Amino acid sequence: MRTYVDSDVLIWHLRGERKAISLFRRFSAEGADLWLGALQRVEVVFFMRASEREATMHLLSKFKTAPVTADVVDKAGALFQEWNPSHGIDVNDAILAATAMHTGGRIYTLNTKHYPMQDIAVVRAW
Repeated sequence: MRTYVDSDVLIWHLRGERKAISLFRRFSAEGADLWLGALQRVEVVFFMRASEREATMHLLSKFKTAPVTADVVDKAGALFQEWNPSHGIDVNDAILAATAMHTGGRIYTLNTKHYPMQDIAVVRAW
């Protein structure tokens, strides 16, 4: 099963959060199949500082990035319309949820409220 990591977890890892580092060590020990949603990668790459580039790109090299297909966008649109009013999910959350639904996988995040859908496995990262 694919292991999708939300951008919040990646950012905490890059900031040196011990719980994030421990989670990534566990993923490594278990041989997890690590993936990012395309927009989670965007969130990290677009907002990194120049001084963070080397460490950020090194971390991201450990992940495959799932493409955003028309099927994913269409599903994400429906998820956004259903869940934004009650749970405040944004476009990035909807795309990741649709990606996990389309490809199979589990999402690790600190924002479990943004993934209330019953059709996906969501794990609070710590």
